[in-house]
Amino acid sequence: MSEESITVVGGGIAGLTTAALLAKEGYVVTLLEAHTQLGGCAGTFRRSSYIFDVGATQVAGLEKGGIHHRLFNYLEIPIPDAKILDPGCSVDLCDGTMPINLWHSPLKWREEREQQFPGSDFFWSLCTQIHKSNWAFVDRDPVLPISNFWDLSQLIKAIRPGNLVTGVLSKLTIADLLKISGCEKDKRLRKFLDLQLKLYSQEPANRTAALYGATVLQMAQAPRGLWHLQGSMQILSDSLENSFLRDGGNLLIGHRVTSILKDKNLNTFSIKVIDKANNLLCLNSSDLVFSLPPQLLLDLVPIEGGLSERYRQQIKNLPKASGALVFYGAISRADLPVNCPSHLQIFDENLGSLFISISVDGDQRAPIGIATLIASVFTDIDNWSNVDSETYLSKKDFISAKILDILNNKLHLSGKSWLHQELATPKSFERWTRRPGGIVGGLGQHPSQFGPFGLPSRSPLNGLWLCGDSIYPGEGTAGVSQSALMVCRQIMATKGRRLDVPILG
Repeated sequence: MSEESITVVGGGIAGLTTAALLAKEGYVVTLLEAHTQLGGCAGTFRRSSYIFDVGATQVAGLEKGGIHHRLFNYLEIPIPDAKILDPGCSVDLCDGTMPINLWHSPLKWREEREQQFPGSDFFWSLCTQIHKSNWAFVDRDPVLPISNFWDLSQLIKAIRPGNLVTGVLSKLTIADLLKISGCEKDKRLRKFLDLQLKLYSQEPANRTAALYGATVLQMAQAPRGLWHLQGSMQILSDSLENSFLRDGGNLLIGHRVTSILKDKNLNTFSIKVIDKANNLLCLNSSDLVFSLPPQLLLDLVPIEGGLSERYRQQIKNLPKASGALVFYGAISRADLPVNCPSHLQIFDENLGSLFISISVDGDQRAPIGIATLIASVFTDIDNWSNVDSETYLSKKDFISAKILDILNNKLHLSGKSWLHQELATPKSFERWTRRPGGIVGGLGQHPSQFGPFGLPSRSPLNGLWLCGDSIYPGEGTAGVSQSALMVCRQIMATKGRRLDVPILG
């Protein structure tokens, strides 16, 4: 391998997007993926005639001007076939009231809010202004957090007066916005916000950054939107893989990185890798993009490998991310309620937020007349680590039965309705993704971690870059794609080049 090459570690959407962009720009790029397939948490697996999305089931950023739309156009690959979700989700607070539908039409969503949460207009008006300001900012491709003058210059180019106004809210939470708007006593609104924010931020309203929360709370509405992919979530990674290989990328599947060492004399990285035949390989690279959770660097980069103790401690002090319990099932479509939404969120006193995704007839996830159903809930990874096999299986059985009970009650199903069922735990995700403890979704978007206060993509070790759901702007395929674009622009700037991906209005 050329010492001028770039190595990308991790073949999830962040790593794939990074590798595809750099290959498109003519760089010699090697992409390393430990698993037998690409996609990471946005991948899929098959059981008999059913295809299940591993984790992510919704996509943002496919609308014209959205990040996926921009990047796919730039890479000259087809935009995946997808359908807008309307409603984006139906949220059942289980308090005896009607579910809250997140309509795509801003007018219908406003009418829904007024009916469901009377007196909350000022709160939603604040969120709308922040939402518009944030997107105008993000669409100009800022770099956050800033680590040098070039980063600062890109941030300044993206800022407009409106961003300075909303910027004063950078240390506030969504709960603070409720207080400002006089809605802090609306318990039903707070319950709804806690459920939605836990889903997209991994934090409740009192711990979610106002600038982040105000945006994700309105992602389902035009001109943005949430999308359901035809086929499966794997379509995203397949398209990016095709682009990468077309442009000469070197893809090494089933190759696990065991150590990363910077040779300061040659100014290159020595990367030790074990392939699927258990052979030890050594690759050299001038730049290395690490798209896996940054916590893994502590084991891969030795103490003498160039990461300062201060930086290592910064990584150690990152907040603990969540794990997930995910139930995968298949049912006869005839057993589902009439006009059942494809995405639901249900509150449960014991589990908290249960997020349910149901396939659409003809979307290739199951034979016609059958639906795949995925139900997920966040969990503390410590509850699943270091437990003996008997305890582990007992806990799995208990959670499976609990989720089944909720689904049967809410969707009016019986035990005979189920054609397939299985449960994945953090241990399952750790085996699948090799993320430490099976964490999913990156870091919670607390004000101390969001935007300018998070972990930079530019590490202190020259040539080592970070991207993915632990880096600005956060989780989701759209968020990690924005992260990938940012790190590619930074890398190319160090080499005297520019990457300009047009904004498609």
